[in-house]
Order: sequence, then structure tokens, then C-alpha cells
Amino acid sequence: MTTPQPPVAKKVPTERTHHGDTFIDNYEWLREKENPEVVAHLTAENAYAAEITADQEPLREEIFNEIKNRTEETDLSVPARKKGWWYYTRTEEGKQYAIHCRTAAQDTGDLDADWTPPAVLPGVPVEGEQILVDGNVEAEGKPFFSLGGLAVTEDGNLLAYSEDNAGDERFTLRIKDLRTGELLPDIIANVFYSLAFAPDGTRVFYTVVDDSWRPYQIKAHTLGTPVEDDVVIYQEDDIAMWTGFDLSADRRQLLIGISSSEYSEYRVLDFADPTDTVRTLIPRSAHILYEAEPLTLDGRRQYLLTHNRGALNSMLSLVDEAEFDKPLDEQQWRTVIAHDDTVRVNGAAVTATHVLVSVRKDTTERVQILPVDGLGTGAQGSPVEPAFDEELYTANLANAEFDSPIMRLSYTSFLTPPRVYDYVLATGELELRKETPVKGGYRSEDYVAERDWATAADGTRIPLSVIRRADLQRDGSNPALVYAYGSYEMSMDPGFNVARLSLLDRGVLYVVAHVRGGGEMGRSWYDNGKKLHKKNTFTDFVDATDAVAASGWADPDRIAAMGGSAGGLLMGAVANLAPQKYRAIVAQVPFVDALTSILDPDLPLSALEWEEWGNPITDPEVYRYMKEYTPYENIRAVDYPKIAAVTSFNDTRVLYVEPAKWVAQLRETTTGSEPIVLKIEMDGGHGGASGRYEAWKDRAWDYAFILAALGARDLLPAAKRENAA
Repeated sequence: MTTPQPPVAKKVPTERTHHGDTFIDNYEWLREKENPEVVAHLTAENAYAAEITADQEPLREEIFNEIKNRTEETDLSVPARKKGWWYYTRTEEGKQYAIHCRTAAQDTGDLDADWTPPAVLPGVPVEGEQILVDGNVEAEGKPFFSLGGLAVTEDGNLLAYSEDNAGDERFTLRIKDLRTGELLPDIIANVFYSLAFAPDGTRVFYTVVDDSWRPYQIKAHTLGTPVEDDVVIYQEDDIAMWTGFDLSADRRQLLIGISSSEYSEYRVLDFADPTDTVRTLIPRSAHILYEAEPLTLDGRRQYLLTHNRGALNSMLSLVDEAEFDKPLDEQQWRTVIAHDDTVRVNGAAVTATHVLVSVRKDTTERVQILPVDGLGTGAQGSPVEPAFDEELYTANLANAEFDSPIMRLSYTSFLTPPRVYDYVLATGELELRKETPVKGGYRSEDYVAERDWATAADGTRIPLSVIRRADLQRDGSNPALVYAYGSYEMSMDPGFNVARLSLLDRGVLYVVAHVRGGGEMGRSWYDNGKKLHKKNTFTDFVDATDAVAASGWADPDRIAAMGGSAGGLLMGAVANLAPQKYRAIVAQVPFVDALTSILDPDLPLSALEWEEWGNPITDPEVYRYMKEYTPYENIRAVDYPKIAAVTSFNDTRVLYVEPAKWVAQLRETTTGSEPIVLKIEMDGGHGGASGRYEAWKDRAWDYAFILAALGARDLLPAAKRENAA
């Protein structure tokens, strides 16, 4: 049988010179998205990927069906109360997209009755249900569909929603009258994610991105007026700053956040001010990274600040509004939660009676609750933290309306499907509202999730989360998959994943390496994996792989690696550093040509990357350092393992050209014979194709590629019996 031959991209040498260094790029021409020759090449890449992995199609079908058979396809979220309505989403078997709904709430004065969500059962019609947005109807006849923002007026009469039909994260905003079901004539194109109504419902606020996809404008549209008359509330001209907004919890102010990863600035607009004056709290020149949440205590407007002023892991302070009129060093800030070297303070939210704080301790994200009475004084109470049984879990604030007597928590772990709890603020009682059902006979006791550690070359201990079947034998024969991200202080927190069961049931040891550059171990963990410390991210992953290989659980010759986006850059880097350690690598939407992208501030989001990687345009040391690790420039003549680069044609965060160039150069340079494939979704964005079934197919493709490479296509006998039962 003839071995399929990959497409060969033509070479068009392009010179790139910076700081006296010239790099010859033979494949930069693939950036020409409208060029028919480029489209033809990408089409040929898809055909080659399909041909070279054709034998995996039955396995993909198996995994897809396993995901489908374990998923409650007709399901509902737990309704969340806002004013006089319970809002929820539901899904129906055979349909790709969620349906967003609501039903009326009651106010009887009985706390338990009024705040107990209505009973909703899969497949059973909800009394009084009103459909807000049916994603299946909206997506009909469109190549792609994704909802951006959803917002309802305070009186519950109007809905604003936005949709993307290309995958490029440019949304079209529409407004629906929920009393009649009719769409208003107001249509606004090219908006970004954030949406909010003014409290009186006469205006809707939205964000706009510039040519490089950076959100830079906050605009207000007055209903019934021409879109061209929309007012720019705020415009941010610094190309390295990201702009967003939210409403204050008490709906009295618009909060505009302007930030990089290292410092920020908040500006506020009081809705009672007819001049729409936007005031600055702490200017960016102070170089403080902070978030602000206003509240009124003892009749005075105050701000709860989560900040890093003299606090590497951040802390919580309370500041009177009038203090911001003084020079920074004269302001009086009262401590609410002091700095702790072992606890990362992530942020805070407020209700009328309590402050809800998100913290990270021992790698785990959890929630703490404080009453507002006595806040920032000697009479302040101690924080209360809801307790859970598992060692590795994630607890987040899911919802807390300002006047609500309850707060809603989401909880999950590697072994526990997502749960929704209501925490009664007055009593501390924790009420389980729902655990996401997992069909197909899933039992958490059939699996184990545990903490392990790897040691980096510099002595740093790297936390590993290891998930496996409980009946797996520690005999050194098992296949393993190591996953990581490691950038932007993003933490890879414990969470349940139905698709992952398909790996575990085939005997795969699944390891999450919490490498430096993420946020799992506090701010210093991030700082030691960015800019001129970025190589730690890559070497940590290789050291984690070595620890897995030496653990007694895994066969050193049957280890694969996977990561996406910045984690895809990580995949490219470790492929160059230690190709011999991996049987296969899957790089999802991989940022593998990072230096080329960041050197061009006109490319989407490039200038925003300077705070993460450094600025190679102006700093020759950053240029030199990046040039030493960026995957595309460091491909070398070695035997590369099987590699799959998975991307989307309309991705605006990591352009398709990066993996396209990377794959072409890998094939040209490798001394090995393993296939290197590019799979490109021609109608997708950064998250791939739209629709849940398409997402399951994408995951099945990735996992089948890995399982085939690891020689682990078949279910373990015990798993086969469980699935059959």
C-alpha cells in the first residue's frame, strides 16, 4: 500500500531583521488568507490529515459515542434568581446549542420558599417558561454560531444579546422586547463580549475592538437612536492595555477596567451624573495591579480593592471614595484581608450584607465569606470558608445578586461532576442544588486523583495532578498523557471532564503538570515563568515528564503530550527540547510562531503580549531570549515524534498561519519518519467548530490520535464490563 505523502508548501524566502539578526522565513507567504493558493494548501493539509489518520476513524467514533452516552443530552442548569425571574439554560437531545430561558419568581416573604429554585427536570416542560434565546434557531443556516454577551434590563422587559457567525469574535448585537418577543430595530455590528444595560433600561453599553482585536472603546447606545450616534464613554489608546467594563453590584456605577498583567486603572461613571463624567480611582502611573468593587457603608461610598500594593499575592483593602482625591501616599487604606505568602487573593464581590472573596491556597481555588458589618475595623468578623471533602477540587462563586440572602457556589473536582450549591449567608448552611448527571454507569470510586510532585533542575518542586483508574497496576507498563498550559497566570484547576474518561478507561495515566507561568502556586509562580524566565515553563514540563516516566506508573516509551494556545507554544518548545521523550504531541491552536507575531504590533492582540513575553521590538535581550525558545525558529534536524497541530481558519487569537508554517518547517527538517499533520477547521474560531457535538468530535479526534500513537486503542477489560453494564 502506498504511504500517503504530505503536501509540500512552496518556499518564498522572506527576510526579517531585528537588532542585527536576520531570520529567513520560507513560509511567511502562508499568511495571505485570501490567496487561493493558501486555501488550496490548507485544503490539501486537511486531506492528508484525514488520509494518514483514516485508521483512527472507528476509534474516534467510539470515543464520540462514549462522550455522548455519558452525557445527559436533555438537561437544565439550576435556575438563578435575578429580581422577579429565575434564569436558566437547557439542552435537548439531538440539538447542538443551549436554549436560554426564564420563569417568574415569587415573593412571599418566606426566604426558603422565595429562594429555592423551581424544580426543573430534563424533558419536563417548565411551567411559565419563556425562551429568551434558542441557540439552535439562531444558528440555523449559519456556518458558525457563538453567543457573546447576554443582558436583561432591571425591569426584565428587554434582552440584549450578541452572536458571532464566523468564529472571529466580532459579534452582532440585537435587542429583544421580552413582552412581545419582537426584535427592536437596533442592530449593532462588530461588538465584543461585554454587554450591560443602564439601570433605567434606556441605554446599552458595549465594547468595540480595534483593528488588532484589542477592546479599546466602551460605547453607549440609546435605544431608538441611530447607531452612528452612539457615544464613546471611554477610549483607551495604549495598545498594550485591555479594556472592559461591568456594572457595580448595586447597579449605581459603570466600572471600567483598563489593565495589563502588571498594572491596572479603574474609571467609574455614576449613573446619577447627567454629564456622564468618568472619574479615575488609582491612575496606572502608580503601577498597582488592582480591581475595585464599590459599596456603601455607614452612608459613605467606599471601594473594596483587591490589589498588589506591597503585596505580591495581593490583599484586600477598603478605601473611602474621598481618599482617591489625595496623593497616593496620603491615602488611608484599611486592611480587610492581609497579605499572605501562601494565599493568593484573586478578587472579591459584594452583596448588601457580605463580601465574597476568591482565594487560592495549596493550589486550590476556594471561596471565603465576610459580613460587611465592621468591615475594615477591629469589629470585623473572621472569614468563613465552606468546607469540602476532597483534596483536589475547585470552588467558585457562581452568582450572588446584591440583595440576595444566598450566594451560589460551583464545585467540581477531577472525580466529581459539577455541583451547584446555595450558601445561606445568614446561617452558613450549604444546600446542594444539583450534581451534573453522568450516565453510562460512572462511579467516582473507580478512579483516583492525587497530588504528586516533580523536581525541576533548579530544585523547584512542581505540583502534578495525577488521574488514573483505581485498578491500574503500578508496573511501569501504562501509557501516559501529560497536559499543561503555563502562561498568563492561568491555573489548570481540578475539574470533571466526561471526555477524559475515554482515556482513563483505556489505561492512560492522565497528568496535569502545573508548570511555572501558571498561577497555581501564587504570583511568584507566574512571575518565574514569564518574560526572561519563560524557559522555566518548558523545562518544568520536561522535568514533569521525567518524573512521570520514573514514577513506576508509566512506560517511559509510551508518553504523549498535549496543550493548547499558549500551551501549544509549550508543545512546540518541548518538541524541540526533548522530542525523544514523547511518542506523540497534540498542539491545539498553538502559538508556535510567537516571535513573528509579537514583532508585528499590527497583528491581532500582539501588543498586549508584551507584558507576558517582553517586547522584542525595543529590547534586544528579549528578542535574543525569545529567539532561543520560540518553536518555529528552533526546529532542528532530529527525529520528531508524531505531531498533530489542530487549528481554525478564523481564529483571531492564534492565527492559522502559525501552525501552518510550523508543520511545513517540521516536515522539511525532521530526520524521522513519523507523520506530522495539520488539521484545520475552516469554519471555526479559537475554540474550534461551534456546537457541542462538533466539540465532542474535535476532542475524539485529538484523543484518538494520542491513543493510536500510544498503542492504547482498546478499553481495559474492567472498563469494557462497566460500560456494557
